[in-house]
Amino acid sequence: MDEHELIEGRVKQLLADFPPATTDAAAFLGAQFDAGLAWVHFPEGSGGSGVSPKLQTLVQAELAEAGAPAAYMRNPIGYGMGAPTIVTHGTDAQKTRYLRPLFTGEEVWCQLFSEPGAGSDVGGLATRAVRDGDEWVVNGQKVWTSLGHLASRGLLLARTDPDAPKHRGLSYFVADMHAPGVDVRPLRQMTGEAEFNEVYLTDVRIPDAERLGDEGDGWRVAMTTLMNERVSIGGSVAPRGSGTISYAVDAWNGLPDDARDAGRRDELMRLWCQAEANRITNIRASQNRKKGVPGPEGSVGKLAFADLNKAIMSFTMNLLGPDAMLYDGYDRVALPREERTFGFSSPQQAFLRLQANSIEGGTSEIMRNILGERVLGLPGEPRVDKDVPWNEIPHN
Repeated sequence: MDEHELIEGRVKQLLADFPPATTDAAAFLGAQFDAGLAWVHFPEGSGGSGVSPKLQTLVQAELAEAGAPAAYMRNPIGYGMGAPTIVTHGTDAQKTRYLRPLFTGEEVWCQLFSEPGAGSDVGGLATRAVRDGDEWVVNGQKVWTSLGHLASRGLLLARTDPDAPKHRGLSYFVADMHAPGVDVRPLRQMTGEAEFNEVYLTDVRIPDAERLGDEGDGWRVAMTTLMNERVSIGGSVAPRGSGTISYAVDAWNGLPDDARDAGRRDELMRLWCQAEANRITNIRASQNRKKGVPGPEGSVGKLAFADLNKAIMSFTMNLLGPDAMLYDGYDRVALPREERTFGFSSPQQAFLRLQANSIEGGTSEIMRNILGERVLGLPGEPRVDKDVPWNEIPHN
């Protein structure tokens, strides 16, 4: 039996044993994990089947057609960033403890990297972790922590050796977001929502068993997370005509006949072709992506995704005319934060929220630097503090 037949058979068996229409979402996803269909290229026993990652597309397509729940929607950071980091750098005990509840959405994850003084330059972060026997005591502040208010676990990067150069003195931990000393505070966005937060860590104790990778090797572990973050944000493959371009098409179809001029039609078709080219590029990149840390295609997709989304939504707002100013999304703010659904209630909300695409997950400027240096081989930006001990670098 070849890999394709193996996976196809497992999908059919899963749907027969656990019909999505009558099975609780968490129970279905647990069964999907046990069948090795969570991330098919992961090892057996870790939610995978040890086969080509290309076959994940088959799994997702057949399960979506059957109306099955999607793990990504229940736990996007855990699914897209946490799981690849854990399976690459985690111990067997960590894989057993975290991957299944992460996939089912029973434990939501967040990312604790950025700080008020260390955003684009994550390597300059100041949150300290000090060893105390078999535990680490963590103090510091993180910011822009998406879903921190819902999370059970956090992917934490902290400084464990201030005498080492900034990228070499970091270690990576799994933090309990309900531990004493963790204070999550909402940050209000221009959409009215508060999907991300600032997190204060005061004498938070983390067992050394919750460290991912070696002490001082946090930057290398973090690269796995960051590269998968860019793939997760910009490398998703949606059906043709879906996503932001669908807002533009709907707005065009809602125009009176005398407002559908040739110039607007040409602009719409140009954006539609760009969206389709980006979608096909992401399909090719996902098929070429091998096991382990993704390559530069994540940065390519993320950069294109951000610029294109903003261009499409600006065009859509122009099509809507005065109606573009009528934002009806603030009614969601009155809901308890844990009851709000992800996604957009209107094109107006999508326009406001998607402005952040060029900031989150690495700014577009940082993406261009990465592509220029690592793909095109251009000279790198001057880094005068590269080999200087972190505690000798001036800080704000």
